[in-house]
Formats: sequence, C-alpha cells, structure tokens
Amino acid sequence: MPTSLNTGISGLQQFQRQIEVIGNNIANVNTTGYKSSRMNFEDSFSQALAGSGAATQVGSGVGLASINNNFKLGTLNRTGVTTDLAVSGNGFFMVQDAVTGVQYATRAGDFTVNSGGYLVTNDGLRVQGFNDGALATRGDLKIDVPAAVPPVVPPVTVKSFSIGTDGTITVHGTDGVSFVRGQVLLQSFSAPSQLIKEGNNLYSGMAGAGPLTAPAAPPTNGLGSIESGVLEMSNVDLTTEMTNLIIAQRAFTANSKIISTTDEIMQEVNNLKR
Repeated sequence: MPTSLNTGISGLQQFQRQIEVIGNNIANVNTTGYKSSRMNFEDSFSQALAGSGAATQVGSGVGLASINNNFKLGTLNRTGVTTDLAVSGNGFFMVQDAVTGVQYATRAGDFTVNSGGYLVTNDGLRVQGFNDGALATRGDLKIDVPAAVPPVVPPVTVKSFSIGTDGTITVHGTDGVSFVRGQVLLQSFSAPSQLIKEGNNLYSGMAGAGPLTAPAAPPTNGLGSIESGVLEMSNVDLTTEMTNLIIAQRAFTANSKIISTTDEIMQEVNNLKR
C-alpha cells in the first residue's frame, strides 16, 4: 500500500478529531467556568529510503500529541446572586460527593443552598472549606444558625448571609446578630493541564496536577480572590474557534485529496498490466 495513502488517512483521522475538539469548544461557549481545549499535532515516524540519513526520509503522517486545556480567566458576569461565586485569578473550588467522599476541582461557581443548608453545586456536590466559626475545621460548608444551648424560643434562623473576597461566610440571623459561619477555600495546581475533565464542570486527576499541600484561604498562596454575586463565563473565543474550524476543514479536504489522488495513481498502475 502506498505510503501516501496511510499519510492521508492519518490526516483525515486527526483533523476530524480537531474538528470535534473545536466543535466542543463552540458548544460550550456559554457554559459557566468552561475552559477551552486545544489539540496539538506531532509528525509520525519517518521512513528511511534507499540510503540512510535525513536527506532520504519520508514522513508517514500526523498523530495526536496532546489535547490541552486553556485555563485563561473567562469573562466575569455579575448576577447579584450571593451564592454565585467566581475566582478572580488562580484557584479552583473544591467540591465533594457526600455519598462516595470523592472530591473534584471546579471553576464553575453557580452554587445554591439546598434544603439541608449546605452550599452545593447543581448536582448536589458539597462545597469544601472551613465549616466552623473558628475557621479551624475542614468539611462541607453549611449556611445556617447552629442550634442554641439552651434552645431559644422562637428559634433563630438565617435572615441573610454574605461571602467576602477571602471566602468568609457571614450569617445574619433573625435576632439581629451576625457571625462567621465558615470560609470557602481554594486549591491551586502547578500543572493544571494534567487535570482530567469529568463533565459537569468537574476536574479529577488532582494528584498528578501538583496540588498545594491543602486548600487555602484566598487570596493567599498566589490564589485569586472570590467574587460573590459573579460568575466566570466560558473562556472560548468564538472568532478564534471559527478561524480554526475553517483551517481544519480545509486541511481535512486536502488530505482527502491525497487519498483520491493516490487511488487514481493506483488505478493507472493497474491499467498498465492490461
């Protein structure tokens, strides 16, 4: 089989994959906290012809080197909803599955308070941080008024709450008293490109991404600050993605031409036998 046929096939496969990556970026242009992906190519093994040395080598196509995530900060969009949080700078929110105990990192801060008072993602994963007023105990963040001892009648409930730029959660009770209930902590990674996308705006593979020793309070340890009432939008640049799509489409077409041309040549060779 002619080398050019395999070369063209490899081009079709990889440029089809690039179109899939670009298409996924475009599809997530409005996804909260989404980080765009970029496909990197590498040349395949080169065959040596009759002689030896660089002057007598012919490449055998193209391969996939990597698909990297671009962690550039997305546009910050003000919503006015207290539980909408955005990281202005470096850092990821840490969330945990209450059933399995598995933790994930995320940049999507479209959180809500569930019926149990926990600060959670849309899928019910609980946001992690200091969950006590002394800011000493790590665990699931809860926005409530701890039960009084002895009990108070009528019981005090949450009137409102606020989240500061350092992640501190301040609860304002119906009795007019305000107190610190906890603090949202952030995690940072030395190699965020090693994080694995799990869907639902979640990342796993944190051990391989080089995490800090433990999540820390923003804006310490190079972490950004937390903006309450704000969401970080997708960092997809539509202009760039559409340009890349045109380039990938034309490259795909060019490689298909290599295959059709090789096929015509093979037909001509076969016809020589007649």
